Amino acid sequence: MTRRTTALAAALSLLPLGQPLLLGSTTAVATAAVVLSTQAAHAQSAEDYLNRGNVKRKSGDYQGAIADYTKAIDINPQDTDAYNNRGVAKRKSGDYQGAIADFTKAIEINPQDTNAYYNRGIAKRKSGDYQGAIADYNEAIEIDPKNALIYNNRGFAKQLSVDDQDADAYMLIQEAIADYTMAISINPQFALAYTNRGAAKSDLKDYQGAIADFAKVVEINPHDPIAYSNLALAKGRSGEVEGACVDLKEATNLGDEYASTLFNNNCAQSDKYYFDIGNFKSNSGDYQGAIADYTKAIEINPQYAAAYSNRGVAKYDLGDYQGAIADYTKAIEINPQDPYAYYNRANAKRESGDNQGAIADYNQAIEISPELAIAYYNRGVAKYDLGDYQGAIADYNKAIEINPRYAATYNNRGLAKSNLKDYQGAIDDYTKAIEINPQHALAYYNRGNAKYGLGDQQGACADYKKAVSLGHQLTAQWLNSAGGAWCRNMR
Repeated sequence: MTRRTTALAAALSLLPLGQPLLLGSTTAVATAAVVLSTQAAHAQSAEDYLNRGNVKRKSGDYQGAIADYTKAIDINPQDTDAYNNRGVAKRKSGDYQGAIADFTKAIEINPQDTNAYYNRGIAKRKSGDYQGAIADYNEAIEIDPKNALIYNNRGFAKQLSVDDQDADAYMLIQEAIADYTMAISINPQFALAYTNRGAAKSDLKDYQGAIADFAKVVEINPHDPIAYSNLALAKGRSGEVEGACVDLKEATNLGDEYASTLFNNNCAQSDKYYFDIGNFKSNSGDYQGAIADYTKAIEINPQYAAAYSNRGVAKYDLGDYQGAIADYTKAIEINPQDPYAYYNRANAKRESGDNQGAIADYNQAIEISPELAIAYYNRGVAKYDLGDYQGAIADYNKAIEINPRYAATYNNRGLAKSNLKDYQGAIDDYTKAIEINPQHALAYYNRGNAKYGLGDQQGACADYKKAVSLGHQLTAQWLNSAGGAWCRNMR
């Protein structure tokens, strides 16, 4: 069991988990590619209506645009441009089904019309028909396989479809990432594709990959506040608190009000700010730096129990057990119902050789949180160290009842049974530990000892050699010594 496992820190995250990773409508700006009129000159009046509709559409007068496109269609019912552009105007006005009908008509007239498939895909996605959208993007890609925008939008539809069907979410998001990557390979300056790929990677908790993509967006658009906000959110979720605050400040300076709120709540050198910085440094192994930041948090808020507790964890990791005990004691004074403060203080006392004091603290942690399996486990360790093997077994039994998949508990219970000469019971426990973790070298070594205790030298030797193959140095040294010659020479 590692120190980090036995010293639990009540870490708080920098950013609210419920916030979306992407802000506003930047997750997929699906701008339709509008086809300029290519109709022959003899349809001049239809072209006039088409051009007038384009002007109105671009100015946001979608109903006026629709009226003009309709007149163009009345004059020339084979005008795919008019159907396409009327569909775009209908989509922008929220009439997704009407838009789909127009794009379908354009496809009937010209089955090789990439824009019609692409635009119909957008309308289907907007209406919630993600599979239909993906099918249309597939058709568009078959006609125009070098169009980055289509790959981007197909990826976005796949990402959205995760909540739309019973499917493997991981696989769908990976497929979306593949589409974004294809879009980027076609257009390496496609900021939106990097943004969407970053969001997909964040969905998979690949925060470093997301950070790389959002950093690329910042490189392409250095004055985009949303790009900095997205980068900050990914850094915050990965634990890079200081970097997140730097990016939030930049987004704030560029006018992002949401980033400003996050910065003021999390980064304005409050007690929580120093606490979060301390957590980041502690998780990175900079325990001295973490202690300094927890101390600043405590100076701002002397009643910050979690800061005392986490400062205790950092001191524990540095081997300063008495300093850790003092911090845990202060945390308990502020919040006497925190089971982890008692648990962590117990660990520090045990490391200091005070097993009786440790047991008293484990008792308190268990009284507050009766399902805290790790407290039973470590109380069992303390009892074992005091020679109370029956008491240790009782605690290991309880830990296994709560968490039956923790190999170390079976290994330790086996040790206690071995000390009581219950070698067969010990062998059963070591075997269970190995079943859970086939790489558990210590369990093989201990099982070898138990088999030796039963007179099974052949079985013992096999386990010793397996422990050596898994890297157990103590067994390797013994096997190469004079005392291990009997096993070393056994075939």
